[in-house]
Amino acid sequence: MSEEKLMRLDMGKLDSHVHSERPILCLGIESSCDETSAAIVDSDRNILSHIIYSQIPEHQKFGGVVPELAARAHILAIDEVIKQTLAAAGKTIEDIDVVAATAGPGLIGGVLVGWMAATGIAQSANKPLVAVNHLEGHALVPRLCATLADGANKNVSVDFPYVLMLASGGHCQILLVHGVGKYELIGQTLDDSAGEAYDKVAKMLGLGYPGGPIVDKRAQNGKPDAFAFPRPLCDKPNCDFSFSGIKTAARTFLDKADGALSDEYIDDFCASFQAAVVDCIVNRLTNAMRDARVKAVAPKTLVVAGGVAKNSAIRSAMELLAQKYNMTFAAPPMNLCTDNGAMIAWAGLENWRVGKIVTEPVAPRPRWPLTELKNE
Repeated sequence: MSEEKLMRLDMGKLDSHVHSERPILCLGIESSCDETSAAIVDSDRNILSHIIYSQIPEHQKFGGVVPELAARAHILAIDEVIKQTLAAAGKTIEDIDVVAATAGPGLIGGVLVGWMAATGIAQSANKPLVAVNHLEGHALVPRLCATLADGANKNVSVDFPYVLMLASGGHCQILLVHGVGKYELIGQTLDDSAGEAYDKVAKMLGLGYPGGPIVDKRAQNGKPDAFAFPRPLCDKPNCDFSFSGIKTAARTFLDKADGALSDEYIDDFCASFQAAVVDCIVNRLTNAMRDARVKAVAPKTLVVAGGVAKNSAIRSAMELLAQKYNMTFAAPPMNLCTDNGAMIAWAGLENWRVGKIVTEPVAPRPRWPLTELKNE
């Protein structure tokens, strides 16, 4: 049977639901790094339930994620997380219309755990299955913000196209989002991600793991001009990032420090480091706004997503930049910035709407750039 016919048959399973105008329910499963998470989201942008089992305590003593430990923890947690997710929503698997799970990129051991769980559920319950790109989960979750974000963002409607700053521990990219599966790369890091830089600096200072939120908090009490951190590539006309030089500068400053570091020193250090990162992000995004590809489609929204989107200074700076270019600023609520099942469920629904469901075996991937989605 051809792939086209298989897709028509799978889509046909949901015809009665669509015609009845009942919201479509998607069970989303995320296991790409150190969170085992599942959520049930409906097509009306409601999160019915959302469970996250964080492995941070297991990894803190190592100062970062240990892939083997993460995979084992996912195996132990996945069944209970899914069970609790269904129970919290008051649903059974028969009530679910679509099953979605992260199929990459990420730590392959963890990705396999979540993907195999989702595959087993979909096959046994005869439900359509969506293979979600983890990065697309982050990229699309701001479109779920309309009923979830707090404060100024709660009424934001994120329509295509939009400019996206996707920043996390493993990625740092500026993308033009044309639609589901349609991503145009405008700029990216040439070495380290912003999130990695935050975590490494926190480790140098002995602040603990995960370091990003700690550095952000300490920076709020410090002087941003106390240390002369570099602003790599800010004199270049393109939109690419480089954060390795900022990390090297941090190491150099600390090597010259005498004795134990005072609280004032650490606060100033964090504030100066963060100011450099924010300046780089604003500079690169400013170039992106002037890019011919961006200007050609005149996006109305500037979006930040990924774990680094929780950073207060980055959010504030991007909001001001959006105002400068008469754009709306949008970000996920704090609990949807880091890895979570709700973003995977929502991306599953978005992909299901355009007919992108699994019709043959899928091999999970440790690497899966967003720009490759348009060819699939």
